[in-house]
Amino acid sequence: MSANSGSGSAERRLVLVVGIGRSGSSLFTGILGQLGFHVPQPEVKADDTNPRGFSEPRWVVDFHTRLMRERRVSRFDSRPAAWQVTAQTADDDAVVADLSSWLAVQFVGVDNVVVKDPRLDWFLPLWLRCANALGVQTSLATMLRHPAAVVRSARDHYGSWQTDASRAASWANATLHTEQATRGARRVFVCFDDLLDDWSRELSRVGERLDLPWLVGLDRSQHPEADQLVDPGLRRSTIQWDGLAVPERLRALLEDAWPLVSRLAETDGDSEPTWTSLDLLREAYVELYAEAEAIAQSSVTAVKPRRNGTGLAAGARTGGSSSSPSRLRTVTRVIPSRYRERLAASGGLGALPLQIALLVPVRYRERVPLPVVRVGLRLMRGFRRV
Repeated sequence: MSANSGSGSAERRLVLVVGIGRSGSSLFTGILGQLGFHVPQPEVKADDTNPRGFSEPRWVVDFHTRLMRERRVSRFDSRPAAWQVTAQTADDDAVVADLSSWLAVQFVGVDNVVVKDPRLDWFLPLWLRCANALGVQTSLATMLRHPAAVVRSARDHYGSWQTDASRAASWANATLHTEQATRGARRVFVCFDDLLDDWSRELSRVGERLDLPWLVGLDRSQHPEADQLVDPGLRRSTIQWDGLAVPERLRALLEDAWPLVSRLAETDGDSEPTWTSLDLLREAYVELYAEAEAIAQSSVTAVKPRRNGTGLAAGARTGGSSSSPSRLRTVTRVIPSRYRERLAASGGLGALPLQIALLVPVRYRERVPLPVVRVGLRLMRGFRRV
């Protein structure tokens, strides 16, 4: 049986690969791509963080990134409340139209499509609504990897801008809430280490669970291109907590969660008893996060912009914000290079508040180069927005 025959009578299938970043979803999706599934093009280019490629459609990544920025949600977001914010996109007709149009195009000439992006977890209601409207049979494959290995891999590849504790909390948030959101759907769970040990056995199991018969009983020797994707060295990140700054209470919750979510990948493990235990853990995590938020209120308040009596941020009326390093860097980027030296010689914009500049008689201001005038207008608009 051909995975992508392009026949009009064949049933169209969509596999959504979910799971937190650094969990092995790129490898799993890449293998499916070698076994007949269409990975929408163009893909995100490989880099040092994933030299074998991401198998992520560029359009999907940009689409999700825009939605998350608008809603102030990050990829490794540990807030339980963030799920409610992103779920609302399924009720946004403009967003639904954008995704539906793109998704419909992906099935032109093919019957089986796989889409992967670590941000996809946040928008499952949106994807399921669009796929159902198109009459596409949708399945979900969730990648599982030990939280300590995920945190260590994320720190190694993405840096330490986010704390180990925050990333560990995001593992709990993403894994427990995604599991709940996918109940009742056609789904399968795949442990990263099992995929590395024997990818053909795991894909055969996936085929049985998701009703993809051409994956059942795969002969590994017949797919060397898929075999080449599996690097035993991918098991670089250990599952030890040593060297990771994760609070004991959070670590204990994660250690309770890991065997439970791993059970989902076992025969008959995706069942009511497991779901009940996971519900209790998810509630425990929500409670833990709420306590942390309450305790940390002073830290949150300390970084908020201060307000003056007018309701504006401090410095907005006086133009003090224009001298901040970030504002000056922004202004400098939009000034043509041939005028930057003149501004620097005169002390720069920080030494000439906009209010004083406006006191200069019109006959002299008219001699100011137009690009510099435009910068001033942008600054004024910026002050009004603050």
